[in-house]
Amino acid sequence: MYKNTSDELLSVSGADISKCIHCGRCSAACPAGDEMELRPHQFVSRLKAGDINALISADSIWACLTCFSCAERCPRDVKPGRLLEAARLLHLRRQGEERISLGEVPALVEPDMPQQLLVSAFRKYRR
Repeated sequence: MYKNTSDELLSVSGADISKCIHCGRCSAACPAGDEMELRPHQFVSRLKAGDINALISADSIWACLTCFSCAERCPRDVKPGRLLEAARLLHLRRQGEERISLGEVPALVEPDMPQQLLVSAFRKYRR
């Protein structure tokens, strides 16, 4: 179906990394950037360089809050947040399992928890 993982990552994300001008605005806007070993602009740079396995195994893909501040600040509409989401998905596909099971969810939910958080968590931790 895909020639390589890079093609799959780009297809799943819908991002066009060729538009990136390496301005760093995405990383400057990222509220989780200090917790990431690869910040959004570095993620795009590594993808351009073809270092796919390092990206998919990086802890940064789990630190991303999927707030899409990076996409909002990008002057070229590269969508680095979608790349991180796609990398999570590909990691889970390679692993063949999920990071959280449905049985664990009720114990994690609190009554005043925002619904958006639940939706984001399912996007992040489920296939």
